[in-house]
Amino acid sequence: MAVPLLDLKAQHDPIRKDLLAAMEQVLDKNNFILGEEVKLLEEKVANYSQTQYGIGVSSGTDALLVSLMALNIKPGDEVITTPLSFFATAGTIVRLGARPVFADIDPVTYNIDPMKIKEVITSRTKAIVPVHLYGQCADMDPIMKLASQHGLGVIEDAAQSLGAEYREGRRAGSMGTLGCMSFFPSKNLGGFGDGGMVVTNDQELMERIRILRVQGGKPKYYHKFIGGNFRLDTLQAAILNVKLPYLDRWTSWRQQNAERYAVLFKESGLMEKIGLQLPKAVYQDGGVTHYHIYNQFVVRLPNRDGLRNFLKENGIGNEVYYPVPFHLQECLQDLGYHEGDFPHAELACKETVGIPIYPELKQEQQEQVVSKIQEFYNQ
Repeated sequence: MAVPLLDLKAQHDPIRKDLLAAMEQVLDKNNFILGEEVKLLEEKVANYSQTQYGIGVSSGTDALLVSLMALNIKPGDEVITTPLSFFATAGTIVRLGARPVFADIDPVTYNIDPMKIKEVITSRTKAIVPVHLYGQCADMDPIMKLASQHGLGVIEDAAQSLGAEYREGRRAGSMGTLGCMSFFPSKNLGGFGDGGMVVTNDQELMERIRILRVQGGKPKYYHKFIGGNFRLDTLQAAILNVKLPYLDRWTSWRQQNAERYAVLFKESGLMEKIGLQLPKAVYQDGGVTHYHIYNQFVVRLPNRDGLRNFLKENGIGNEVYYPVPFHLQECLQDLGYHEGDFPHAELACKETVGIPIYPELKQEQQEQVVSKIQEFYNQ
């Protein structure tokens, strides 16, 4: 039995008529740029994220970029972030001429370690970009404390964590200065192409980002700032408005799948035999549970690459998030980092792999995934 890493057809088929109707409405109105569907989605996502404002933008990458621009990040500034994330997290910093400064990850959660952030703050530091990786919030309280002490902006990279919660139910994107979402098709809430959103409680920043996303012009053709074309398509917003009411249900199914994996892997004996590590939804802070939405289900195990080849041969979808940390990427070598600088991130890149976790995943499919992993290590 083949098991794909993600099955969007299984998600879209039950709501196909509603999706097509929403797309037809956009066609009938012929209002393709920043139409009323965009405004409606902005209001809904802001409310869902426990923030006052939402600004629809063209992608999760552009959400990060325009947020950095709104905080006036410029050449010579330093922005602290993790070495383990999708490349846009670091790439957007470099695009503005600023320097990304990396702090190693917590080896349990894979999120940035606040204590490592503290070690690299300098007089040139202007912002921190914590990433809520794989669907679990970074440890935000100490990060926000550091930011307050040093007068730094905090941009939450919540591209993988819409709806994730941190202590007392605080939602991803609501704790920092700005929060950045992605609606890439593989995300828990995905469109039919690229899309993103910035959420915030700061009215001044909200207004600035709304101007920046339309080339920095307000009114039209009068430019106070140099912005960009960062608009969210009306068509994507219409699709996302149909899908958003299902998000909590889909998240619940992902969490149930994660719980089933925990049982299946425990029964397999692999945790004792090879030291297989499952995602942890609890920080080492006295047992406070955090609301993990499992955008990815990433396991840690030996001979990762050998396992991947075996799973591929047997039709089991898998992916490495991410094989090369930022400080070892070829295009960032001028930053002066070297192998060994961030050992936890480097080891995670060598030992982790994502396996299927999508909401519609069936029990027998999960059993097949675990069975094939068990078969590989029993060879």
